[in-house]
Amino acid sequence: MNLYRFEVTAHAYVTIVVVAAESDEKAFDLVEIELEKYFLKKQEILDISLYEKRRIRGNGAGFVLHEQETIIKP
Repeated sequence: MNLYRFEVTAHAYVTIVVVAAESDEKAFDLVEIELEKYFLKKQEILDISLYEKRRIRGNGAGFVLHEQETIIKP
């Protein structure tokens, strides 16, 4: 299993979504599901970018989210 960190760009915001999944395809599906649950109303998503991927091993895995770091240049 892998831990994925995505950057999601919409018209009004850029946000981070972290999911655990068995495959890249399943991870992208989970990002869309989590966004729907969080915002309740369907958002127009411009881009979903895979930012980081880490293998989950016996002791686990994690990400540090320090400030607002982004791959998208304003």
